[in-house]
Amino acid sequence: MKFSQHIILKHLLIDNKKFIGLQFYTNKALEVLVNQLDSVKWSDTFNMYYIPNNRANLDSIYQIFKGVAWVDGKYFFQKTRSKQLDEDFNLNWYNNREERTNYKKCPDSYLQKLELKKYSNNTVKSYVNSFEDFINYYYDKDVDSLNELDIRAYLTNLIKEKRSNSYINVAINSIKFYYEIVKGMPNRLYMIERPRPEKKLPIVLSKDQVRKVIDCTNNIKHRCVVSLLYSAGLRRSELLNLKPHHIDSSRMLIHVTDAKGNKERYTLLSENTLKDLRTYYKQYKPATYLFESPTKGQFSANSVGKIVSEAAERAGIKKRVSPHVLRHSFATHLLESGTDLRYIQLLLGHNSTKTTEIYTHVAKSSFDFIKNPLDL
Repeated sequence: MKFSQHIILKHLLIDNKKFIGLQFYTNKALEVLVNQLDSVKWSDTFNMYYIPNNRANLDSIYQIFKGVAWVDGKYFFQKTRSKQLDEDFNLNWYNNREERTNYKKCPDSYLQKLELKKYSNNTVKSYVNSFEDFINYYYDKDVDSLNELDIRAYLTNLIKEKRSNSYINVAINSIKFYYEIVKGMPNRLYMIERPRPEKKLPIVLSKDQVRKVIDCTNNIKHRCVVSLLYSAGLRRSELLNLKPHHIDSSRMLIHVTDAKGNKERYTLLSENTLKDLRTYYKQYKPATYLFESPTKGQFSANSVGKIVSEAAERAGIKKRVSPHVLRHSFATHLLESGTDLRYIQLLLGHNSTKTTEIYTHVAKSSFDFIKNPLDL
């Protein structure tokens, strides 16, 4: 059955009490049915009807609108956005931090919920740092007493400080996580608008520049790190989670098991990189992970970033080079050599070719057929 009307269920928090919000286009017939619900009220703030959040009321909504309107609960029923990665929850960076006076630390309940939801360690660090910035902005106030106006004021201050859109989005996510997930107060930030996403083109190196970066590494381990990031198009976290058996030399493929979104994929193994890896393996004898710290633990993300940036600096490259720049360069160079966009999508692990299409904006081959008007 196809419905011409639909009602969207929303979580609302009014005076610290949970309610079910009912959002729909103005319709007399629907309003008559809505008013049949027990204890229904109208909110000028949220511009929708609402009723107490309990099982009986939820059942009543579905019963009353059965056969009349489609009840859309996609915003109401909680879903985790965590990546569910198979990695150990690591708070060493948090526990080993230098103690700061007059500084509020992240609540234990926040950390416990992040662990329970299996958020990646990178996300955990971003959320914790952002949330601590927020609670220390209101150092003299109890975080549970803050309202939407306080949150808006904080975000306005971030804009005044010229923080990036991505930083502000992480701040919003970290604050939402506390009120909605830790404290169980869904849609606390219902009316908070997010900044428009920035559409920046990826930074890309030329093939010669990539070779210079690889040649300017300090040792065989660092050489393998940089070579793999580029030649396999790996994310930093994917590189760190590689284990020796993920290198399939018989098929010249790399098995990426802990990719973004808890996905697996195969990507390319370079013959030149394989030679370096064999030399590296004999010298370093990694036990668990392909790249390990001196204490045989997992290599750190900061170390990888430092290896890349310092090698790029020694190579005389003025651009800010990060591990992700090498991944961007891998994709762009494949596109320039004529590789189909669909294959590049698979190698990068993108859900959609729309994500991969950004490389058409920076690939030199996209403009080769265009004659410059000054040269005509």
